[in-house]
Amino acid sequence: MGWVDVGVNITEKPLAFDDVVQRSFEAQVSKLILTGTNVLKSSKAIEWCAKYPQNLYCTAGVHPHYASDVSADVMQQLQHLATHECVKAIGECGLDFNRNFSTKADQLRIFEQQLELAVQSKKPVFLHERDAFDEQIRLLQHYRPQLVGGVAHCFTGNTAQMQAYLDLDLYIGITGWVCDTKRGLDLQAAVKTLPLDRLLLETDSPYLRPKGLPNNRKIDGGSNEPAYLPFIAGQVAQLMGVEIEAIKSQSIINSHTLFSMAL
Repeated sequence: MGWVDVGVNITEKPLAFDDVVQRSFEAQVSKLILTGTNVLKSSKAIEWCAKYPQNLYCTAGVHPHYASDVSADVMQQLQHLATHECVKAIGECGLDFNRNFSTKADQLRIFEQQLELAVQSKKPVFLHERDAFDEQIRLLQHYRPQLVGGVAHCFTGNTAQMQAYLDLDLYIGITGWVCDTKRGLDLQAAVKTLPLDRLLLETDSPYLRPKGLPNNRKIDGGSNEPAYLPFIAGQVAQLMGVEIEAIKSQSIINSHTLFSMAL
């Protein structure tokens, strides 16, 4: 059974994606969940899934950066996209009060509408949060009894914030941020207390190339790739004090459970 990368951005930056997919297979990363960040990019992700129906799945949603740019019928469009079998979650959705590319009011409105869509479609939520933790948790606490589940995607917070998500019975998505010996210290401390049955692994590629990864620019152009997921897993295993095979087997089970994928 191969690794599962639950966060891959193929529409955010030009990539020779067929090559990226093949390199991921060679690294035993056999299933990828592509991240939808608006209607157009979610649709593109669905098209890629059709090309690799046994290996690629995706989410459909509106990232908070795009919350002020959506059309009036965006939720109807997302509702239609969510009917595709390959769409396993609603999102990337949430709040980002760091850059505020969209107004806070629009972000809150679009996030809540996507939480409602997740309830209606009985799909988990794929969550984004930056500098908006209190507001995000408040909405999640309200909707969690109706949600089938979710994951704090690309979690970079501290132990207390992680525990708040765990208290809502959500999964925690760990990226190469955990390999950063400067910015990732809070996350490294949190991962040491993360229950293994709540762990998901993701690269967030082509972003967040793990620190310490050997230079492979001739092949990857300096970008991050799903093939590097085992490198991230090695750091997680070290922090958790378990064998990497335990990380692999449990993260695979967790991914298939949350996203309703057949093993």
